[in-house]
Formats: sequence, structure tokens, C-alpha cells
Amino acid sequence: MSWVSILPPLIAIVVVFWRKEVILALLLALISSEFLLAIQNDTSVMSGTFIGSIERVISIATSAGNSRILIFSIVIGALLVYIRESGGVAATVNMLMRRGVARSKRQVGFLTMFTGVAVFIESNMSVLTSGIVARGLFDKFKMSRARLAYIIDSTSAPVCILILLNGWGAYVLGLLSNYELEQSAVSILWGSVAFNFYAIIALALVAYTIITDKVHGPMKQAELELQHQQFEMEAVATATKARFMLVPLLTLITSMIGFMYWTGDGVLANGSGSKSVLYATVLACTVAYLLLLQSKRFEHKELMELGFKGMGELLPLVSIVLLSLTLGASLKELGTGVFVASVVGDYLPVYFIVPVLFLTGAVMSFTTGTSWGTFAILIPIGVPLIQSLGLPPSLVVGAILSGGIFGDHCSPISDTTAVSALASGCDLLTHVKTQLPYALFGGALSLVAFFVASIVML
Repeated sequence: MSWVSILPPLIAIVVVFWRKEVILALLLALISSEFLLAIQNDTSVMSGTFIGSIERVISIATSAGNSRILIFSIVIGALLVYIRESGGVAATVNMLMRRGVARSKRQVGFLTMFTGVAVFIESNMSVLTSGIVARGLFDKFKMSRARLAYIIDSTSAPVCILILLNGWGAYVLGLLSNYELEQSAVSILWGSVAFNFYAIIALALVAYTIITDKVHGPMKQAELELQHQQFEMEAVATATKARFMLVPLLTLITSMIGFMYWTGDGVLANGSGSKSVLYATVLACTVAYLLLLQSKRFEHKELMELGFKGMGELLPLVSIVLLSLTLGASLKELGTGVFVASVVGDYLPVYFIVPVLFLTGAVMSFTTGTSWGTFAILIPIGVPLIQSLGLPPSLVVGAILSGGIFGDHCSPISDTTAVSALASGCDLLTHVKTQLPYALFGGALSLVAFFVASIVML
């Protein structure tokens, strides 16, 4: 489909920043993608565009993996409202401050980052857990939700792609295992950790923000506005017992690990992330419901109303996740990712190949909203370059993985970006705008690092 295949994501990005309406941007991008597919497939433009868009949404919603993500995104609303209304948030904040774990902005930041690192099993779970733990603390110390969204978003995916004892590692390992190389797929993958420059730099930038308590660009403006306006904490119930928050949260984390082992037949890295995160969330929600029912503070009918209220609060963000997944599927059929990948070409100087793979991965992930899809397209392009040109395998893989994470962090149409906004209680566009300068700075440093590594190693 050549260059026109990049028009739908460009439409989405332009509308997002122009009209500040994410759902409208995703809808227009989806319709334009289906319009181009109708022309490509030589079908009726009117019916192909209209019916194709609807059927694309249906196909995404009926996919088992996607359905689990969508149901998880809805059920988590009930869990959040149970924890919020129970008084467990305020009680936990008070307990952490009494014990000296969260007596300053720096301690709160490191607690949030540590939580994200500790829950490296699945990126959505890492984001969610960190967000639940930190929301009340960030309010207490008058730190913006934009900063919270940045910390949890820029901790989760980098940690998952660096530790690799999770579904991310299993996925990339499966892609590499399709090729015959001198080194084993496992050794190449673990070797790529040292060359995953963007993930390392992203974590370093988060640590810098926490240690210095300094923020820059639009995030600094968000913090200044917060300090100068009448500050209102999120409406939470009066402090009761910390267990109303901690028990469901521990259930969430431990059961997530248990379900990863179970779905992976005893191998953690082989577990299903979408199954485990859904099962863990439903179990944690059930535990929260039973705790509140047993406390006699709520009756069954009140808890049901609260649960549906919490689900309803998240419907706009769930819609964004659904449309993001749908657009990604449509762009995959349109060939957007393949076209962007073709910029690598056959005539690049050898020193430019690895940096261009990084940039290509970033552009693909940014325009399609998915890092995993980027890995699936670029690894089959990068591995033959390793075989034919003798490029260092771990360096090439590290560049592809770095590019995918970098583009995902910048993209306003990424489902990960939406989940981070959801978990922190931050407006989606505010999160994108405030995180972008940090991601671009990290990406620029990574590009330089890949150039230097290419010169040194080739």
C-alpha cells in the first residue's frame, strides 16, 4: 500500500493534539484505515468502510486475549472503588507515613518505582499495582498525577523488557527461536539486556526525577499549577483499616504470579499475561468485596452499586483501549508496519543499520500503538541482517526492543499509555504531553549510544 498506509496513524496523532479528543482521533483513524483497505481489496468503498469498521471492532472484542484485556480494564474499576470507599487508602497512607516509609516526596517516589520493579511479571499489573499504592501518597504530598503516570509508565515496560522472566521474554524468545544462529536464542536475548539503552535510560531518568525532586517541561507546569491552585485530594473515605487496601493488593500480586505459573505449566515465562491479569483482578475484587461485606460497613446491594459505579467510571478509558487494539489490527492488515520497516533498506552504511533499526522500531510503535507488534515485524527483518552482514546479534535485538518501548512511550494511541493514565487517575492527553519530553530525551541519548556501539563493535 506504500506511503498512504501511514495516513491513518498520522490522522489519529494530528487530531489528538489538535482537538484533544482521543476517541474521535481513534475513530477517524480506524475509518480511514478501513477506507484504504476497501480500495486495496477492490470492494465497495461505502459498505467496506462502514461495515469493515464495525466488523473490525467485533473481531477484536471477540478475540479471547483482547476480551480478557477489556474485561480486566472494566473489573479493575470495581476493585479501585472498593479500595477507595473502604477507607483503606487513607489508612495505608497514614501507616506508611508513621513507619517512615513515605515521609517525603523522595521516599514516595522510590516506593512507587520499587513497586513497579517488584511486579515485573506483567506490565499492566506493574502499572496498576504502583498506581493503586501511590495515588493517595501523591495527593498527600501534593505531587501531580501526571508525575505519577510518568513514573509508573516509564518503570513498567522497561523493567519487563530488562528482567525478561515474564511473558515479554517468552514472546521475544519465541520470535528468535525461529532462526538458526551461532548463539542460542536465550544467550542472544539475555545479551540484549546490556544493549537495551532506552529501557536503561528511561529508568535512570525516573530515578533522577525522584532523587532531585525536579521535573521539566509540561510536567513542571502541571506541578506549578497544582501548587498555586486550591488543592483537593481525591475523594476517599475516612481512614479505617489498612487491610482493606493491602489484602486485595497482595492478593492481586501473589495470585498474578501463581496464575502465571499455572497457565505456563510450571514455567513462569511461559504463562499467559492476559489470562493471569484477568484472573488475579477478579480474585482481588472478590476478596475486597468479601472483606467489606464481613466488616458490616456495607450491605451486598451497596457493594454491587459501588462496583458498577467504579466500572462505569472507567468506560471512556476502556473504549480507548478497545479502539487502540482495533486500530492496531486494521493497520496490521493495511501493512503500515511493513512499510515503515522498509525504510531500513539494503543500501545503508553498516554503521547506520542498528541506529536505523532503533528509529524504525520507534516510528512503527508510535504509529501503530504497539511494541509487541513492532517486535513481530522487525525481528524477522533484523535477524537476516545479522546472518548476512555479521552484525552483533544482541546489539541488533537490543535496538529493536529499545525502539519498540521508546515509540510506545511517545504514542497517544498506545493501550499501555491508556492503562497508565487509568491507573494513576491522570487525564490521558496530559500524561502523553508531560511524558513526551522525557521519552524524546531518552530516545535521543539511546540513538547516540547505538551509533557509538555500532562504531565500536563493527
